[in-house]
Amino acid sequence: MSEKSPPWDIHDILSILPHRYPFLLVDRVLEVEAGKRIVAVKNVTVNEEVFVGHFPGAPVYPGVLLIEGMAQTGGMLLLTDKSEEERKSLLTYFTAIERARFRRPVVPGDQVVFEAEVLRLRANHGKLAVKALVGGKVVAEATVSVTTVPR
Repeated sequence: MSEKSPPWDIHDILSILPHRYPFLLVDRVLEVEAGKRIVAVKNVTVNEEVFVGHFPGAPVYPGVLLIEGMAQTGGMLLLTDKSEEERKSLLTYFTAIERARFRRPVVPGDQVVFEAEVLRLRANHGKLAVKALVGGKVVAEATVSVTTVPR
């Protein structure tokens, strides 16, 4: 979404990512430095279906969904400097995860801030340092690889 400065709302995000409910895990983009860094937000609510079974009486947002949210944020970063036409012709795939660490549980009511920073970028592939924070404290972090491919 290189045409519009952040913040980006859900409509802007939907124009970049192919994900849809219930698997779109980013609600807003706060900051973007095209090709370098992005900051996005996920509001975790008790109404999310995942809390029906994870865990009844003690809801905890799954770590795998934190990783996916960080990967979706990183995927958007790879597409930020592309035109709208180019974005429509590409998909971004999460291809690897390294050094994933979970520091504390995320629970309903938390606002998760996802940060992704480019470590290495090639034409259609990137390696990113990603973090998830709640209240300014790291709750999860990893290194992820993502690639863009034709749709």
